[in-house]
This record gives sequence, C-alpha cells and structure tokens, in this order.
Amino acid sequence: MPRAFNFSAGPATLPEVVLEQAREEMLDWRGVGASIVELSHRGPEFMGVAAEAEADLRRFLGIPDDYAVLFMAGGATTVQALVPLNFAAPGQRADYVVSGHWGKTAIKQARPYVDVNIAATSEAGGFVDVPPRAQWRLSPDAAYVHITANETIHGVEFRDTPDVGDVPLVADFSSSIASEPIDVSRYGVIYAGAQKNLGPVGVTVVIVRRDLLAREGQPRADIFDYRSHVKGESMLNTPPTWNWYLAGLVFKWMLAEGGVEEFARRNARKAAMLYDAIDGSGGFYRNDVVPAARSRMNVPFFLHDEALDKPFLAEAAAAGLLGLKGHRALGGMRASIYNAMPEAGVRALVDFMQDFKARRG
Repeated sequence: MPRAFNFSAGPATLPEVVLEQAREEMLDWRGVGASIVELSHRGPEFMGVAAEAEADLRRFLGIPDDYAVLFMAGGATTVQALVPLNFAAPGQRADYVVSGHWGKTAIKQARPYVDVNIAATSEAGGFVDVPPRAQWRLSPDAAYVHITANETIHGVEFRDTPDVGDVPLVADFSSSIASEPIDVSRYGVIYAGAQKNLGPVGVTVVIVRRDLLAREGQPRADIFDYRSHVKGESMLNTPPTWNWYLAGLVFKWMLAEGGVEEFARRNARKAAMLYDAIDGSGGFYRNDVVPAARSRMNVPFFLHDEALDKPFLAEAAAAGLLGLKGHRALGGMRASIYNAMPEAGVRALVDFMQDFKARRG
C-alpha cells in the first residue's frame, strides 16, 4: 500500500528515506549487534550520534559558537515555563507578544514566575495578523521579549525578526524552524519541538546565547537549570535517545537535500500553490489570515458551507490525504506543509480541492 500524504500539524510527516534508514538500523545499528535505542546514552556509540546531530544542526541553521544547543525532553510547553525560571528574577517583568493560541499558552506557563506584560496582541481581530511592531508596548526593564514565530493553529507567521533593542528576544520556532534561513544572532533563545520540521515528537531543541546563562534566574531544582544541562551536554538525566537519533537522521537528510536555503525555495512554492488554490476558488474555500502574515508551514482554510466539512475530510482520506481536520480551537481545515511534505503532496491536495469544488460547488 503506498504511503499517504500526511498533512498533520504534529506529530508530522517524516522523510521516507529517514524512516527506511531507521527501519534498517532498528535491530542492528552500524554492526554493534543492538539497536541504538538499547545502547547507553553515555556510551561512545550514542555520544557520537549526539555530537553529529549537534554539529549538523549548527551547520544548517548557522548557529554561532557563542550559543549553546540543548536536546531536551518535555516539549515546547515545558520550555515556556523554564525560560522565566532561568532568565528572569522572581517577579521581574517579561514582555509577551501574542499572535495566536500558543502565544497565550506561553503566558499561562510564565505567569507563576514573572510579571507578564502583554506588550501586544492580535486577539481582538481573531488572530489573523501579527501585532504591528509600532503598537508594541515594551518594558525597558523586561527580562526578555517573547514571540511565537509561527502559530500552528491560526496560521500566522512573523516574516521578519522584530527589533526589540537590547532586551533578549525569545522565540518559539516549533512550527517554522529550518523552513528558511534565520539570523540566530538576533535572538537570545530559540526553542522548537522537533515534531514538525526537525524529527519525531519527544525531543525539543533549545538554542541559548551563552551570556544569558550567567543570569541567576529563580530558585529551581537542578534538573530545571539550563546551566546544568549545558554542562552535562544534555545528558543530566537519560535523554530521549531514539528521538534524538531520528532527529539526527533528519538533519543529515536536510543537509543532503541542499540545506535551509533549498527548503526555503520549496516551501515558498508549496505555500504559493496552496494559497492560490484557496484564493482562486471563488469563495468555495477561504483563508482569513492577512496575506503578509500567512504561514508557509500551516495553512488553515474553511469551506463555504460547514456541512461539507465531513464529506471533504472523508473523501480526502480515501484519496490518501490525511490529517486535514482543523484544530478544535479554530475549526475548518488545516494543511501543514513542513519540510518533509513533498511538492507532489501539495499538488495532490490542490487537485483534490479543485475536484471536490467541481462536484460539490
């Protein structure tokens, strides 16, 4: 049976060649007689895998030496709580710019530890745009400024890195990391759950400017202290080794395919193809996001008649197009078209959408 095109927002589709390699190495990794998931995380075999993964990530993201890289368990939501614990004094103000559901989640995780200042929000307009930079009310004494670079649910994306002066910029890049080049040096902290563009669910990448690690932060257990994790090379406790290994395979695949620059070109073509189909449908489909803020990774869209939602999803699944149901917070449909989604998959979706409209319009 041929593999379907999986448009799930996360856990998301993985490159087929990566899955095939993992299958081949599952019982015997590089001739050692055991799977990598069975080997000690402190043994030379896995330590080599970990070192290769970090080196490859640094290479294709252009991470400077003055940034530490961590591979953590817990997901991006855990990072949202650890950021204030590590980089803000108790009760210190922190600025949050909210452009969707996950920006609001970040505030929920931070409130027990910092004085949250909502510097800007686009909630009143339904999260169809990023808040204009001129309207941000930043605090001069803030510990950091937090943004969500790409909102997975609402399909809104920052297309430029906002200037926040000398205050460190912290960004959740879970849904858009490695989709195009970014200037890492303009951020204090970048974090991303791997399960969209970097690998499988279960491992989170955290990129931290090293000078921020000198901050005392707040009273916390050693396991919640990024300084300890840096010193322990992300092995302060037993890490999710299988997930880390698979992410490393994805990194090598991305490099072999041409790196972030090549994926930026592919992603631009895929997004344009899908948005053109929506905008050109004569209102049968619609996307409500302001065009300048439309995500290239997550494309929510709605049919003109909600009664058609169930038939659309059922027929799409029968056609080998999976994971198109929109998030419960927004409804409608959503197509996530991450790096591992081939252009052929987007073309198949567009063809199906046009056929469905011809039959149901």
